[in-house]
Amino acid sequence: MLRSMKTLHSYAIEATDGNIGVIYSFYFDDLSWTIRYVVVDTGSWLPGRRVLVSPAVVGEPHWEMRQLPVNLTQEQVENSPDIDTDQPVSRQHQIALHDYYAWPMYWTVAPIGPGTVAMPPELVEEFASESGDPHLRSTQEVLGYYIHASDGDLGHVEDFIVDDDNWTIRYMVVDTRNWLPGKKVLVAPEWITEVSWGESKVHVDLTQDAIKDSPEYDSTETVNRVYEERLYDFYGRPKYWS
Repeated sequence: MLRSMKTLHSYAIEATDGNIGVIYSFYFDDLSWTIRYVVVDTGSWLPGRRVLVSPAVVGEPHWEMRQLPVNLTQEQVENSPDIDTDQPVSRQHQIALHDYYAWPMYWTVAPIGPGTVAMPPELVEEFASESGDPHLRSTQEVLGYYIHASDGDLGHVEDFIVDDDNWTIRYMVVDTRNWLPGKKVLVAPEWITEVSWGESKVHVDLTQDAIKDSPEYDSTETVNRVYEERLYDFYGRPKYWS
């Protein structure tokens, strides 16, 4: 099912022996647009600390209770490597984290479970050898980025729509109120031509007029296949589910 990532903020994260905090944000990689880590604010349990949890250990969510169970204990989380989530997460920090939990490295060739979309083989060697991780991005960071159509600016990133089956980001929610008052639209990562991280700008191969006439996104409604069919047919783009 497709869900707004903003609605997932403040969901409780439940270890096998108790609560460890609430969802603060997410990290995704900009190669596959897949969520790699849930950032958990541990609150009063571990004051001043945020920890990273892999989607691979997330169990069946309790949506009505706003809870995500994880196959971890409180002790494991408490003793996990301390990572400053206010700074870019380096490859060394990720390796230490995966070694500690015995999580498989997501930058392997073969997919290994939910949230582990395979990386193109030609990128694996480069990716595994980098000392830093230029592809890991915070969803919090990208909120507010400007969206640049092929013929000019048109709005900013307000939210993300994620597939809760595999933790893939399917859409950016774009608020065009500075250009089209009140209208929100969806843009798929496949339609992005470039992200200028230094300029906080996302470039898409869509025109302003096309976006102006595209099916409007209603944040009070769940994105369903009927709406997606309309969206992809409108733009004449290949569907990810076909």
